[in-house]
Amino acid sequence: MKQFTSINDVPDLKALIALARTGKANPQLHASLGEGKAVCLLFLNPSLRTRLSTQRAAAHLGLTCMVMDVGRDGWQLEFSDGVIMNGNKAEHVREAAQVVSQYCDVIGLRTFSALKDRDEDYSEPVLSAFVKYASVPVLSLESAIRHPLQSLTDLITIEEHVKVAKPKIVLSWAPHPRALPQAVANSFAEWTRAAGHEITIACPQGFELSDAFSNGHIVTHDQDAALAGADVVYTKNWSSFKDYGAIGEGLDDWQITADKMALTKEAKFMHCLPVRRNVVVSDAVIDSANSLVFAQADNRTWAAKSVLQMLLHD
Repeated sequence: MKQFTSINDVPDLKALIALARTGKANPQLHASLGEGKAVCLLFLNPSLRTRLSTQRAAAHLGLTCMVMDVGRDGWQLEFSDGVIMNGNKAEHVREAAQVVSQYCDVIGLRTFSALKDRDEDYSEPVLSAFVKYASVPVLSLESAIRHPLQSLTDLITIEEHVKVAKPKIVLSWAPHPRALPQAVANSFAEWTRAAGHEITIACPQGFELSDAFSNGHIVTHDQDAALAGADVVYTKNWSSFKDYGAIGEGLDDWQITADKMALTKEAKFMHCLPVRRNVVVSDAVIDSANSLVFAQADNRTWAAKSVLQMLLHD
């Protein structure tokens, strides 16, 4: 595996999931694989689970882990070519990516979408620039339109906790006071399709995902119908792709509540975290015995470990 930016970089998804589960069962396995090597984690946006779980994964492999909040700890980066750099950006990504590559064996990069220009966000300018100019593998810790580590984590969690041959999986939109990117939802749709799952995506009108990600899945605007008989309910907010960045109003009834979960087949509840309690999901649901949010958070370590193993091995 030469990079890890999307499902398209993974040659064998089943093998990667199996590697993660083996690493979880045997935390000391391959403890010296990263000896004498380093991973540099660059954060252009906030992080809790991604940062800490990837650092822990690196430690399990004996890797030196360097972490930097770009923009706060370093220079503001320029990503456009041919610009006259007489503003507040002091360093171009051409130099930054190549210099960082000299200090480490893998670059982890986290960036979000600006939610202002859809075409620009969906061209992945920041991630694409690092992939282009770095001389070591790039590991996406979330990008403008995808969160592949989270989706690998989610598939590991489903395999562990859902003992149904062909589970009914629902990805349900939920309300949120801020405009959030489509990255987690996009990736979940992409990775579940690759794993052979057909999911139902429930969202209000105007909040459909890009066809590039939702094709092959059922899309409905009837949340109750979608939840009926579900085995897994994955809840996440995302802003509009069509009316790019819009959050919508008067949609509070899309919150996942105990009454909504009663429509399911005692479904497992999933969310990537952080979550706005009693906005996205009620306390009764997230604190229930069927909630897998902490299992997902734990599996972030083992997902990151398996990806780092593959990148170092190749």
